Amino acid sequence: MTLSPRAWGLIFAMAGAIGFSGKAILVKLSYRYGVDAAQVIFYRMALALPLFLALSWWAGRGAAALSRRQWLMVCSLGFSGYYLASMLDFMGLQHISASLERLILYLTPTIVILLTWWRFGRRANGAQWLGMAISYLGVVVVFGHELQVEGWETAWGGLLVLLSTFSYAYYLMYSGEMIREIGSIRLVGLASSVACLLCMVQLPVVSSLAAIQVPWQVIALAALNAVLCTVAPVLLVMLGIERLGAGLASQVGMIGPLSTISMGIWILGEPFNAWIGAGTALVISGVAWASYRGQTVRVATTK
Repeated sequence: MTLSPRAWGLIFAMAGAIGFSGKAILVKLSYRYGVDAAQVIFYRMALALPLFLALSWWAGRGAAALSRRQWLMVCSLGFSGYYLASMLDFMGLQHISASLERLILYLTPTIVILLTWWRFGRRANGAQWLGMAISYLGVVVVFGHELQVEGWETAWGGLLVLLSTFSYAYYLMYSGEMIREIGSIRLVGLASSVACLLCMVQLPVVSSLAAIQVPWQVIALAALNAVLCTVAPVLLVMLGIERLGAGLASQVGMIGPLSTISMGIWILGEPFNAWIGAGTALVISGVAWASYRGQTVRVATTK
C-alpha cells in the first residue's frame, strides 16, 4: 500500500518531534559517566558539525554568497539560538529531570509572544494571555513538586533552562528576516555550524585539553545525539511542514513533551505521578491555545 503525502508528512513530523525529545534523555545518560555540560556539548557539536556544513552547502547550491551583514546576523543568531541556548539547557539538565526540562522548553512560543510585545509593541490578545497563564501554571505544578522532592537545586536548574528558552526565543524573533533572505535550511545549517565551533573552542579554553578525554560511552551517546536528536529531526520536521503545512505539523509536534516523559520513565527511571501528568496537560493545552488562537507558529529546534 502506497502512503499519501499527508501520511508521510505525519510520519516525518512525529519522528522529528520524538527525535528532538530524545536529546535530554541522552544528555542525562551521559552525566552518569561523571562528565559535565561543556564536555557533553563539545562532542555533540563536534560530531554534528560535518553534517551541518553539508546541510548548509546543499541548501546553498547555486545561491548568492552571503554579504557581510548576513554573516554577522548568522553569527549572532547562531550564538543566541544554538550555542547559548544549548549550553544553558545542558547545564540545567544537570539539576532537573528531563520531563521538567522539556516542559520549560515547550514554553518557547509563549516567550516569543512576550518578547515580541516588549520589543515591537505587538500586544497579546485575550486568548494568548489565557493560554500563557494555563501553560505557566502547568510548569509551576511540576516545578513545585520537583522542588519538594529534590530541593533548591531544582530552582537553579529550572532557571538555567528558562534562560535557555529566552535565548532561543530571541533567535526565533529575529530569524524571520534571514529565513526570507537565505532560506530556513541554509540558516539552520550555517547558524548551527557557528554554534558548533563555539562549543568546540569553549572546552579547551574554559577548562583544559585534558577535559576532552571522556569515556567512550559519552562519545557514543554524543554521536546518537548529533545524528538522531540534532540533525535528522531538523530535516524530518521540515519534510513534515512541506507536506502538512506549519499549523498541522506544529500540532503533531505536541507529542514531544509526552515522548520525553515516556522515555524518562522507561530509560532513566524518572518517576511519573499525578503532579507531572496534570502539569504536562496544562502546559500542552495552554501552549496550544496561545499559539493557535493567536495564530503563532512553533518552529523546529535543534537545541
